[in-house]
Amino acid sequence: MSERVKSTEKSPAGDVPQPGSNQPGQSDADQKAVPNDALKAAKAGAAVPSLGFVGMLRWAWTQLTSMRTALFLLLLLAVAAVPGSLFPQRPANPSVVTQYIKDHPDYGKLLDSLQLYDVYSSAWFSAIYILLFISLIGCVVPRAIAHYKAMRSQPPRTPKRLSRLPEYGTLVVPADAGIPASDAIEDAAALLKKRGYRVEVRHDGGARPSLGAERGFLKEVGNLVFHTSLIGVLVSVAIGGLFGYSGQRILVEGDTFVNTLVGYDQFNPGTNFQSSQLQPYSIQLDKFQATFDRESQGKFGQPIDFTADVTTKENPGAPAKKEVLKVNDPVTLGGTSIYLTGNGYAPVVTVRDGNGNIAMQGPVVAKLQGDNYYSSVVIKVPDAKPDQLGFAGFFLPTAFVTDQGISFSGDPELINPQLSLNSFYGDLGLDKGAPQNVFELDVKNLKELNSRNLKAGGITLAPGNTYTLPEGKGSITFDGVKKYVGVDIHHNPGQLSALIFALIAVAGLIVSLYVNRRRVWVRTGTHEDGRTMVEYGLLARGEDHRLAGEAAALRDLLSRQWNLAADTPETAPSNSSSAGSPEPKKDQ
Repeated sequence: MSERVKSTEKSPAGDVPQPGSNQPGQSDADQKAVPNDALKAAKAGAAVPSLGFVGMLRWAWTQLTSMRTALFLLLLLAVAAVPGSLFPQRPANPSVVTQYIKDHPDYGKLLDSLQLYDVYSSAWFSAIYILLFISLIGCVVPRAIAHYKAMRSQPPRTPKRLSRLPEYGTLVVPADAGIPASDAIEDAAALLKKRGYRVEVRHDGGARPSLGAERGFLKEVGNLVFHTSLIGVLVSVAIGGLFGYSGQRILVEGDTFVNTLVGYDQFNPGTNFQSSQLQPYSIQLDKFQATFDRESQGKFGQPIDFTADVTTKENPGAPAKKEVLKVNDPVTLGGTSIYLTGNGYAPVVTVRDGNGNIAMQGPVVAKLQGDNYYSSVVIKVPDAKPDQLGFAGFFLPTAFVTDQGISFSGDPELINPQLSLNSFYGDLGLDKGAPQNVFELDVKNLKELNSRNLKAGGITLAPGNTYTLPEGKGSITFDGVKKYVGVDIHHNPGQLSALIFALIAVAGLIVSLYVNRRRVWVRTGTHEDGRTMVEYGLLARGEDHRLAGEAAALRDLLSRQWNLAADTPETAPSNSSSAGSPEPKKDQ
C-alpha cells in the first residue's frame, strides 16, 4: 500500500543543511543524522488512505473468489450437513420430529429454532451453498479468461542463458552436413510441432536464430473443466432439491397406485414443487414372490430374493406393460424411479358391527417386528355401530406354541398362518381429524373386549375362522392372507445432469493430473569452422518428473533428423548450470 506524506511548510533555504558543508558547531556525524531524522518525521506524519466502501467490496470479492475460500466453503458445507444425519428431519418424517421435541423438552425447541430439523432447507445451509456457488464462479471465470489469453499469446522469449534451465543440452552438426543454422532451427520447429508444441521461430535477422515452444495447455483446461463441473453438480443438486419429490406407498397384491398426491402414503415435496409436475402414470402389483434359503443350516429361512410382477401405464391412455420390480432394480415411469424397499403379509379380514352390517372388509398391512416375519397388526373400524371397534395383535405366517403357551413364528412361509388379536370399543379419535399412525392403536379412550387378562380371553383365528365379539359388539372373520410390498418413489430432475457433470469433473481432474505444462527453447548458431551449434533447454511449469525423459526424446529426434552419432562427446547432454553456451561465429 502506498504511503502519502503530508505536506509541511518549507524551511528557508538558509536553514537547510547542504551536503558537504557543516553548520557551526555541528560535526559530520550530526550532519548525516539530519536526513534520517527528516525521513522518520515524514514517516510519522504519513497518512494511510481509507479503504472506502468500494475498496472494501473489492477486497471482499477478492477473498470470496479465491481458491482457498472455495475449498474452505466446500469443507464447511460437508460439516454443515452432519446435523442432518444426527437429528430427525421434518421433511422426511414430521411426526418423528414432533415426538423428538416432546421427548427432549430441555433442548428440543432450541434445536428447532436453529433449524436443525430442516438442515438442508435452513437459511445457514443455503447461505453456505450459495456462497460456494458464487466463489466457484468467481474463481473459474477469471482463470478461464486468463488461460484463453495465454493460449492465444506467443511463447515466452528465448532466455539468454539456456544453460540455467533444469534440462539443458547441446548438439553439434558437422560442417559437411550442409545444414546451416536457419535450416536447423526450422527442422527443430517441425519436430516440436509433431510432438504437439505450439512453436514460434525467431530469426530476428541475426546469425543465432531461436525458437520458443510450449505445450500442456490441456492441464489448465482440465483444471477449469473440473471446477466448472463442480458448479454443474451444485446446480443439478439445487434443481433436484427445488423441483424434485419423493414418496412412499404400500401396495397389496391386486392394488393399483396412481401418481397423484392422494395416492401416496407419505409425500416429501421439493421447495418449489407444484402438483402439476406429477405424471399420471399407474402401477399395479400383480404378484409378489419371496425366495427363502432352504439349504444352508446357519441361514435357513433367510430371504435371498424378492420379485414383484407389476403392470404399468405411462398415462391413462397408454397400453399396459408387464414389468418386474426387484431390489436395486427399479422401474422407471414418468421421470420417476420406483424402488422395492420392503414387503410383508396383509391378513384379509371382515368386521361386522353390532348391527350385523359389514363395517370393514379387506387386507390389513401387518408391520414386520421380528424373525420369520413375525408382524404386528392394528385394525381400526370407525364405521362400526353403535360403537367404533379397534383390534391390536400380531400375525404369524407359521404359528408354533411353546410349552408355556407362547406363540411364535417358526418359518417365514405361509405354512400355518395365525392371527391373534385383542379387541376394543369406544372412540378411536379419528373423528377429530388429528392424524394417527396406522400401525398404532391409541387405547386411552377405548374399553377392552378381549385380551388375555379378561375372562373372554384373546382372539386367535386361522384362515376361514370367525370370532363373535362379547356384548354383541359384532364379529371378525379371518378370510385369508395376501402379500404386500413397500415402494419408494423418487423424482429428481437434476439426477442425470449431476451424474454427467460428476463424470466430466473426474475426466477433467485426470487430465489436470497427468498432463504437464512444458516449454522448450532451441537456439542455433554457426561456428568459425563451419559447424552448426545447437543448444536447447526445457522448463516445466510446476513439478514434472517426466521432463528429463522429454529432453532425452527431443535430443534423440534431433540427432536422427541430422544423422548425428549418439553419445559422442560433442553431442553429450549437459545439465550443469556452469556449462557455457556454444559460441557461434560472429558477423564481421
